[in-house]
Amino acid sequence: MEYIHAVLLLNKLGKEVNEASVKKVLEAAGATPDDGRIKALLSAIDGVNITDVIKDASVPAAAAPAQSSGEAKEESKEEKKEDKEEKKTAEENASGLASLFG
Repeated sequence: MEYIHAVLLLNKLGKEVNEASVKKVLEAAGATPDDGRIKALLSAIDGVNITDVIKDASVPAAAAPAQSSGEAKEESKEEKKEDKEEKKTAEENASGLASLFG
Protein backbone atom coordinates (compact mmCIF):
# COMPACT_ATOMS: atom_id res chain seq x y z
CA MET A 1 0.00 0.00 0.00
CA GLU A 2 2.84 2.38 0.78
CA TYR A 3 4.09 2.00 -2.79
CA ILE A 4 0.79 3.24 -4.17
CA HIS A 5 0.77 6.09 -1.69
CA ALA A 6 4.25 7.11 -2.81
CA VAL A 7 3.11 7.18 -6.44
CA LEU A 8 0.00 9.19 -5.56
CA LEU A 9 2.05 11.66 -3.54
CA LEU A 10 4.56 12.17 -6.34
CA ASN A 11 1.75 12.62 -8.85
CA LYS A 12 -0.05 15.13 -6.61
CA LEU A 13 3.16 17.17 -6.26
CA GLY A 14 3.70 17.13 -10.02
CA LYS A 15 6.94 15.17 -9.68
CA GLU A 16 8.08 12.51 -12.11
CA VAL A 17 6.98 9.05 -11.04
CA ASN A 18 9.97 6.79 -11.59
CA GLU A 19 11.85 4.10 -9.71
CA ALA A 20 14.30 6.48 -8.03
CA SER A 21 11.64 8.96 -6.86
CA VAL A 22 9.36 6.23 -5.47
CA LYS A 23 12.32 4.72 -3.67
CA LYS A 24 13.26 8.10 -2.14
CA VAL A 25 9.72 8.68 -0.90
CA LEU A 26 9.57 5.24 0.70
CA GLU A 27 12.97 5.69 2.36
CA ALA A 28 11.94 9.13 3.65
CA ALA A 29 8.86 7.54 5.18
CA GLY A 30 10.98 4.95 6.95
CA ALA A 31 10.06 1.98 4.76
CA THR A 32 12.50 -0.45 3.22
CA PRO A 33 11.85 -0.30 -0.54
CA ASP A 34 11.69 -3.51 -2.57
CA ASP A 35 12.99 -2.85 -6.08
CA GLY A 36 10.89 -5.68 -7.53
CA ARG A 37 7.66 -4.26 -6.13
CA ILE A 38 8.53 -0.79 -7.35
CA LYS A 39 9.23 -2.06 -10.87
CA ALA A 40 6.03 -4.11 -10.89
CA LEU A 41 3.94 -1.14 -9.80
CA LEU A 42 5.53 1.21 -12.30
CA SER A 43 5.00 -1.25 -15.14
CA ALA A 44 1.36 -1.67 -14.08
CA ILE A 45 0.70 2.07 -14.21
CA ASP A 46 2.78 2.74 -17.33
CA GLY A 47 0.71 4.90 -19.67
CA VAL A 48 -2.00 5.56 -17.08
CA ASN A 49 -2.99 9.16 -16.38
CA ILE A 50 -3.32 8.98 -12.61
CA THR A 51 -5.08 12.32 -12.29
CA ASP A 52 -7.82 11.29 -14.73
CA VAL A 53 -8.28 7.93 -13.03
CA ILE A 54 -8.70 9.65 -9.65
CA LYS A 55 -11.23 12.13 -11.07
CA ASP A 56 -13.25 9.34 -12.67
CA ALA A 57 -13.19 7.24 -9.51
CA SER A 58 -13.96 10.03 -7.05
CA VAL A 59 -17.38 9.12 -5.72
CA PRO A 60 -18.26 9.56 -2.06
CA ALA A 61 -18.88 6.14 -0.60
CA ALA A 62 -21.73 7.20 1.68
CA ALA A 63 -23.57 9.32 -0.84
CA ALA A 64 -27.13 8.24 -1.45
CA PRO A 65 -28.61 8.56 -4.92
CA ALA A 66 -30.28 11.90 -5.40
CA GLN A 67 -34.05 11.93 -5.70
CA SER A 68 -35.84 13.97 -8.28
CA SER A 69 -38.16 16.59 -6.90
CA GLY A 70 -41.12 14.63 -8.24
CA GLU A 71 -40.16 11.56 -6.25
CA ALA A 72 -39.67 13.62 -3.12
CA LYS A 73 -43.11 15.22 -3.53
CA GLU A 74 -44.74 11.84 -4.02
CA GLU A 75 -43.10 10.49 -0.88
CA SER A 76 -44.18 13.51 1.16
CA LYS A 77 -47.77 13.11 -0.10
CA GLU A 78 -47.72 9.45 0.88
CA GLU A 79 -46.39 10.36 4.33
CA LYS A 80 -49.15 12.94 4.80
CA LYS A 81 -51.79 10.36 3.82
CA GLU A 82 -50.35 7.91 6.33
CA ASP A 83 -50.36 10.59 9.04
CA LYS A 84 -54.04 11.38 8.34
CA GLU A 85 -54.92 7.69 8.45
CA GLU A 86 -53.13 7.32 11.77
CA LYS A 87 -55.01 10.33 13.18
CA LYS A 88 -58.33 8.87 12.06
CA THR A 89 -57.47 5.55 13.63
CA ALA A 90 -56.53 7.26 16.88
CA GLU A 91 -59.80 9.23 16.88
CA GLU A 92 -61.80 6.07 16.18
CA ASN A 93 -60.04 4.30 19.06
CA ALA A 94 -60.76 7.21 21.38
CA SER A 95 -64.45 7.28 20.42
CA GLY A 96 -64.63 3.53 20.99
CA LEU A 97 -63.17 3.96 24.46
CA ALA A 98 -65.59 6.78 25.20
CA SER A 99 -68.53 4.52 24.39
CA LEU A 100 -67.26 1.98 26.90
CA PHE A 101 -67.12 4.50 29.70
CA GLY A 102 -69.81 6.61 28.61
